[in-house]
Order: sequence, then C-alpha cells, then structure tokens
Amino acid sequence: ALVLALLFRVCLGSGVTCRSSMEDSVTQTQRSESALERESVSLDCTYETSLSDYFLYWYKQPPRGSLIFLLWQHSAGAKKNEAGERFSVNFQKDKSSISLRITALELGDAATYFCAFSRG
Repeated sequence: ALVLALLFRVCLGSGVTCRSSMEDSVTQTQRSESALERESVSLDCTYETSLSDYFLYWYKQPPRGSLIFLLWQHSAGAKKNEAGERFSVNFQKDKSSISLRITALELGDAATYFCAFSRG
C-alpha cells in the first residue's frame, strides 16, 4: 500500500518535476547514469515541500522486476537502510536534496531507481 501511495509522486526523466495536489514535489534530473563494475555512482534527487515532517525514500526496479525498497530518510534525521552497506544517502535538508550513492557496483545494481516523498 505504501508503494502504491507513493508512485504518483515519483519522477523520472530529464528535468521533469511531478507535483501532488498538496504542492509537494520530487525531481530527478538524471535520465541515466553509466558506470563500470566496482565503480561508484551517485543519483541525485531534489524535492520541494513546505512541511517540516516528511519522509524521503529510494526504491529500485530491476529490468522485468518488481519495485524493491532500499531505504528511507526522515526529515528529523532518522533513517532506515535495508539495501546494505554499499548503499548510502547524502541528505542535505538545507538544499532539499537527497542523493543515493552506490559503491562497488555489481551487475545486479543495473535498474531504474526511484526517489519518493511522503508526508510524515
């Protein structure tokens, strides 16, 4: 239910911003990112909200696969990472940005990555 509730606020594509009726938005500016095995990559996501209490999420969807939850970050600093130590976020609240960093890339990391927002 959580995933379905968030999907309409997820953005993909170059410079595309999607907004909910509540004026919260998420923007992903990178259409794609290429790297080699064992390298690192950083995926950028910015958001807009007037709220002080909110959650940010990262999901991945492998080719022909289902959506997989990676991690969440709360605006107050709490976080939960289910993706493992190769996955981390750089949360800059003052810049309204949350980047996903993946180190020591593996073939299984090839996927579409989604940034999402929800109210706290």
